[in-house]
Amino acid sequence: MAEVARAAGVSQQTVSRVVNGHPNVSERTRERVLAAIRDLGFRPNFAGKSLRSGRYNSIGLCLYNVDQFGNLATVKGILSAAGEMGYAVTTLEMDDRVPLSLAEATRRMMALPIDALVISMSIRASDFEEFQPQPGLSTVLLSMYEHPLCTTVDSDQYECSRLVMDHLFSHGHREIRFVSGPSYSVDSVFRERGWRDELAARGLYVSEPLRGDWTASSGYELGRQIARDERATAVYVANDQMAVGVWAALVEAGRRVPEDVSIVGVDDSLERSIPNVRLTTVSFDLFARGRVAVEHALLGSAPGYRPTSIRIAPTLVVRDSVADAR
Repeated sequence: MAEVARAAGVSQQTVSRVVNGHPNVSERTRERVLAAIRDLGFRPNFAGKSLRSGRYNSIGLCLYNVDQFGNLATVKGILSAAGEMGYAVTTLEMDDRVPLSLAEATRRMMALPIDALVISMSIRASDFEEFQPQPGLSTVLLSMYEHPLCTTVDSDQYECSRLVMDHLFSHGHREIRFVSGPSYSVDSVFRERGWRDELAARGLYVSEPLRGDWTASSGYELGRQIARDERATAVYVANDQMAVGVWAALVEAGRRVPEDVSIVGVDDSLERSIPNVRLTTVSFDLFARGRVAVEHALLGSAPGYRPTSIRIAPTLVVRDSVADAR
């Protein structure tokens, strides 16, 4: 800054005003300072600026399984929202071989230059109930579970099941099987809960869910079991990949889709990989999920802010994998 001041023939204070966009500098002086900055290749000292302001203009993002479909779309929303607000995103991927600890995630992120923190909770944290966010660090949890001290944001996984079940009921289906994801998955837990509640509310038979691992191969193996279930007229599958596997197994066993068995998936994730997608599914606005998380992470440090629970409504995408019950 001293070199820029000498080259432009102004004080260091004037250089600081220009760099920080203050208005009390004449246009002629501003141009002279900017020319000196260009000539000298000057960059403001970010560390020094942060020390003075107490802000890093960076949001921390901690997540498991960054390559999962939902996480990738959410990250895109977070990056977009943060960029529009002048913030960078500092990302930390936790080891998915050990249980998620919110305290440990916070401890690791606190060592990094961040102003707020978003933690993606695709699995329930081992210390969720007792977790207390770091004082002065606004923390948002991406989760369906409500927390008394942190804002939680998520796509409404329970409402997802209501949409699916209402659609199947409207076509006369009463024997509806459920293919779940892994038992540790928060999304799968709430989708299964919604499926159970909708059947129970109508006094209908609730079979044991068939548990997959999100892959098409696991869906295929479970689909072979469903093909032998002559009472089943519809299958609600917790994600699109497993639904594809269930469909393939049913067809292989001579069961027609949707004439004999209807299928509904979740995520609306197939259009980029499969032509002429016929699967009825549920779409989540994951971009909005990320954007809302950023907005509340930055709002969280404002005086009087109170944690809240935000659920973003899903949308049913109707194609031709559902027909009237036979």
